[in-house]
Amino acid sequence: MSAQLESTDNRGPPLTVRRLRLSGQVQGVGFRPFVYRLANELGIAGTVQNLRGEVEVVAQGSAASVERFVRDLIERAPPFARPVLRENQASHDPAAGSGFNILDSVATQGTAICVPPDYFTCDACLAELQDPTDRRYRYPFVNCTQCGPRYTLIRELPYDRPNTTMVSFPLCADCGREYANPLDRRFHAEPIACPACGPQLWLETGAERLQHEAALGAAVELLRGGRIVAVKGIGGYHLLCDATSHDAIERLRARKRRPDKPLAVMFPQSGRDGLQMLHREVLLSGAEASLLKSPARPIVLVRRRSDSMLAPAVAPGLSEVGVFLPYSPLHHLLLLDFGKPLVATSANISGEPVMTEAYEVRTRLAAVADAGLHHDRPIARSNDDSVVRFVLGRSRTLRLGRGLAPLELDLPWPLRQPVLAVGGHLKTTVALAWDKRVVISPHIGDLGTVRGESVFEQVVEDLQQLYGVRAAQVVCDAHPHYATSAWADRSDLPVTRVLHHHAHASALAGEHDPDVPMLVFAWDGVGLGADRTLWGGETFLGRPGDWQRVASMRPFRLPGGEKAGRSPWRSAAALCWELERELPGTEVDPLVRAAWGHNLNCPQTSAVGRLFDAAAALVLRLYDATYEGQGPMMLEAAAASGGGSPDWGPLPTYRDAAGLLRFDWGPLIESLIESPDNPVDSGAASAAVNAARFHTTLASTISAVAEELRASSGVNSVGLTGGVFQNVRLTELAHDLLSQRGFRVCLAQQVPCNDGGLSFGQILEVAHRQHLDSRV
Repeated sequence: MSAQLESTDNRGPPLTVRRLRLSGQVQGVGFRPFVYRLANELGIAGTVQNLRGEVEVVAQGSAASVERFVRDLIERAPPFARPVLRENQASHDPAAGSGFNILDSVATQGTAICVPPDYFTCDACLAELQDPTDRRYRYPFVNCTQCGPRYTLIRELPYDRPNTTMVSFPLCADCGREYANPLDRRFHAEPIACPACGPQLWLETGAERLQHEAALGAAVELLRGGRIVAVKGIGGYHLLCDATSHDAIERLRARKRRPDKPLAVMFPQSGRDGLQMLHREVLLSGAEASLLKSPARPIVLVRRRSDSMLAPAVAPGLSEVGVFLPYSPLHHLLLLDFGKPLVATSANISGEPVMTEAYEVRTRLAAVADAGLHHDRPIARSNDDSVVRFVLGRSRTLRLGRGLAPLELDLPWPLRQPVLAVGGHLKTTVALAWDKRVVISPHIGDLGTVRGESVFEQVVEDLQQLYGVRAAQVVCDAHPHYATSAWADRSDLPVTRVLHHHAHASALAGEHDPDVPMLVFAWDGVGLGADRTLWGGETFLGRPGDWQRVASMRPFRLPGGEKAGRSPWRSAAALCWELERELPGTEVDPLVRAAWGHNLNCPQTSAVGRLFDAAAALVLRLYDATYEGQGPMMLEAAAASGGGSPDWGPLPTYRDAAGLLRFDWGPLIESLIESPDNPVDSGAASAAVNAARFHTTLASTISAVAEELRASSGVNSVGLTGGVFQNVRLTELAHDLLSQRGFRVCLAQQVPCNDGGLSFGQILEVAHRQHLDSRV
């Protein structure tokens, strides 16, 4: 650190002047008011100013006061701030003027920008919301510097009101005074509003339109009557209905054509810990309770109580339900008035991004919602709810969204030029990376629709515009027919293609130590492999940019290709036919059988996801699925009461013609076909035993194969990734067996192990290849 320079003040001893530059999460978190108050507390003169993504501070005072000021900037920062002190230099110039001042923001060039996520309603604003004497009493858009929308509100940086969707709401005199007062908690709270000057609420039911409090009251009465209401939130619309009413939920399912897929439930915040009503309906661990109350306010998958009042139709055939607490003032008001939990599912069409505009709801959801509760605060970009599940006592992100995204991570190696990774085709996210930074977008959804691809393109543009970084290279999946791959080819940028399962493996390695070789089991549905077959049961040895395929599931021919994802009977029939057996329990279309016999539209696959589908068909007689992953999810739920047996050892292995180690599913499938215990003859108990056998056998296989490969490679770190490892039972069984053998086991944490993590893995692949090239 350079020597401190001193300036002399005519009224006292020499003063120290330092110029500081801070990056990280320092905008949209009340950082400048904090700096102002801290400076006044310590008798520091100077200035604080927002730059584009950074904050610059000039601090003048005694040497001891300035030293403490610099330390406290980091140690006492606001809860949501994550400041990083980038520069701390002595200054030749004394601070201009007297006291400490907040300067107008400056839109400088640079790439140190951090875009804040959307925040939940803080306790101070929640108290105002419920205080009849407060001027913001029951105002659905109350917020301050410590809460409220950010990512879905910001149009460009620096984060000032004119650069947000609040620009069209001029402040009233009262809000203006709060906004301009550095000692007020709403100083430069950019979404600041009140009933006199801010966004307004209204309810539409056909031709009728109700405003403000009448709109809230009417919406609650509709919900009490079993109706469905589309409600505009922070990052998009929810479809709400009574979570305790079977009829209301079945009405929603019928209208949305979503007969079985589980629905999330939002609970009123009640009791001393805010979770009183939740405790009556679900079983919460301490960690799950803490996560539900965390600033991210994600949907958390938890076990439902046997005496729960939630309608079984919330999550048919499953023992878990996704629950969350209200995070916006409007949600709090609705839940407070309704007094019971509400189903709150994304307002979208079959996997598309969540809707954000009233006209979309009026037209595309006219046959679904009985009413729309709208407001006129524009949403700059959609942001669905985050979804998290606990595995081995730690939270694992299944869907990046509100509160958790944009997610910024550090890269282990610097990039020579900015790179944009566009992920896969389902559960799509995109990632923008430059230098040693990578930013992963919120969940976009499934592509293949006009709206899905439109939102994808918006997110691609928004990330580059917000962070002030233009990609010089695009990386995409190796599958040529994915919408993201087609977009990459049209981008006029150099394109790098990464194998689907290499991206899975690299995403996992990127969260741990990517320089240390790892043995990774990448198990999911299907993704294009290097041999142009459909991989999905792969084991890799190596590290990002240098993966060797060392083992795989025994391949089989999949009748109908992609159709099998929603038709578990196809996977089950294919496995039976491979074993020269017929699928028990149901008739198979003879045309499909004939096509399989002649190898027509029957691509070869090694996908464990399809193996799970087959087991669900054989064990549960689930022949057709109405949503992705239904069979595996129901099989996991069935296995919970199936126990375990030491006789359920691993699958046998063999070497194929190319010398690749294969896991042979044949004996396991034979046992399921031959089992005298099946749900038709003996009820659910036997299904549970067979489901448990299936999970235990696969976990034993992972452990045994890892042991065999460790003997030949010396690698002791094992990773489990891909959509299959969203399954808690399989993951925990495999983890326990591997740990008993002395392996270090690595699981996904912040980045989803499903296809939502592909974009991050694609970035790691390119970064490591560049790193290797630079060493040659």
